[in-house]
Amino acid sequence: MNIQSFTDFFMWCTIINGGLLLFWSLFCMLTPDLVYRLQNRFFPLPRATFDIIIYSFLGLFKVFFLMFNLVPYLALLIIGF
Repeated sequence: MNIQSFTDFFMWCTIINGGLLLFWSLFCMLTPDLVYRLQNRFFPLPRATFDIIIYSFLGLFKVFFLMFNLVPYLALLIIGF
């Protein structure tokens, strides 16, 4: 494998995971009651606890996205020049 293959791999990982993060964030922002009702069927939690958990997972996903997708992609772009 060469640097271009790794760059392409991380580019697609960044696009896919960035899209998931954007979709999930918008879904939780625009329809929070729907998200709560859907999840409450499987995991009955109080609303306050659910809000803390869902936003904690969003924050954790964002950190993982930045550290394991975007940063390696940018580093490979810098190395490739």
